Amino acid sequence: MAGVELGRAVRGEFLLYPDMAFLNHGSFGAVPRVVLAAQDEWRRRVERQPVRFLVRELEPALRAAAGALGTFLGVAGEDLVFVDNVTMAANTVLRSLRMGPGDEVVFTSHGYGAVNKAVRFACDWCGATAVEARVPFPIDGDDAVVEAVAEVLTERTRLVVVDHVTSATALVLPVARIASACRARGVPVFVDGAHGPGMLDVDIAALGVDYYTGNCHKWLFAAKGTGFLWVAPQRQAAVHPLVVSWGYGESFTKAFDWPGTKDFSPWLALTAALQFYQRMGGAALRTRNNALAAEAATMLEEAWGVAPAAPRTMNAAMVTIALPIAGEVSKALGDRVHDTLADDYGVEVPIIWFAERLWLRISVQAYNERGDYERLREVGAAGIEGLRD
Repeated sequence: MAGVELGRAVRGEFLLYPDMAFLNHGSFGAVPRVVLAAQDEWRRRVERQPVRFLVRELEPALRAAAGALGTFLGVAGEDLVFVDNVTMAANTVLRSLRMGPGDEVVFTSHGYGAVNKAVRFACDWCGATAVEARVPFPIDGDDAVVEAVAEVLTERTRLVVVDHVTSATALVLPVARIASACRARGVPVFVDGAHGPGMLDVDIAALGVDYYTGNCHKWLFAAKGTGFLWVAPQRQAAVHPLVVSWGYGESFTKAFDWPGTKDFSPWLALTAALQFYQRMGGAALRTRNNALAAEAATMLEEAWGVAPAAPRTMNAAMVTIALPIAGEVSKALGDRVHDTLADDYGVEVPIIWFAERLWLRISVQAYNERGDYERLREVGAAGIEGLRD
C-alpha cells in the first residue's frame, strides 16, 4: 500500500522487544503477528479433521501457495516446490547430481558457509572436486565477480553455485551475467537466493539460471521454515527430495509436496506473508529499505573513518561495514563486540569474521528507521572503544 508509515509506526506488528535496535533482519527474519496468527489457524484447521485435511485438502492448498509465490517471482507455480530452507534445497540439488571423479562443482569464497560445506560433502561423496572461485573483498564492482567465476570454469564443471545476495558480505551479485557466461560453456547454475525474494525485485525467469532457491522467512515475512526450490522444467526429472516418499515417480511437485507427516503451516501461511509484504508497500518497501541501508552505511562509515567495502550499486537492504578496531583481531573478539552491543547497549547487529578481518553488517526492514542506526553510531563507538588494544 503506497504511503504506509514505516519504522517505529509498524514496530507493533512484530513481537520484537520494543527497546531494542534490531538491525539483523538478515539472519532469521522477524515474523509479523498476522502471519503467526495465520499459521496458528492452519494448524487448527488440520486438527479439526486431520485425515481429510492431510489426504484431500493439503495438496491443493500447497499448490495455491506455490502459485502465489510463483506469480511474485515470475515463474509458474508447478515449477516450484517448498522446502524448509535454502540449505536443504542446496543439498537436494547437489545430491541429485550424477557426478564422479574428475567432475567439478564451483562455488565462491563469499558463499554461505553451510552451502559451501554441502558442496564439499557432495563432491567428497562421489570423488568429484569442489573448486572455489576467489572473489575479492573489498571489491570494485561486478566485473570482479564474473571474472572470478569464469576463470575457474573448465570442461569438467558440472555446476556453479552462486549467491544472489551474499550473507557475510551483503553483496548483490550479477547473477544474470554469471549465468550467461556459464551458459556459453554449457554449465548449469544454482542460485542461493536466501536473501533475494523481498529484498530484490526477483524475476527468476529473466535470470537464465537452472535452479533458484530462496528463504521466504527472511525478507518476505513468512514463518520460519518457509523455503522454496525452483527448477527449470528440463532439469526436474533428475531432481529428487532428500526424503523420498509416496510421490516418487509421479511428478516433480508430488515428490516434494508430501515428505511425510509434518507441520505444513509455515508453507501454507505464505499467502498471508505475501499479503503483509504488499501492505508494507511491496516494491516501495524494497526501494525505501535499500535507500535507508545506503544512508545508514554512509553515516557509519564517515563516523568511524572507514571506506566502503563495495560500490553502493552492489548493496540492497544489507550493507557490510569494516569494524574500526585497531590491532590484532579475531572471530572471538568479534563475538565479544556482538555481545557487548547486544547485552549492554540493546543493539542487535551481526559481527562477521571474513577475510581475516572483522565486519559489521546492518539490515533494514519495515520496522527500522534512521534513529536505529544513529543509536548504533553512538553506542558502537563506546562499545568498540573498550575493545581496542
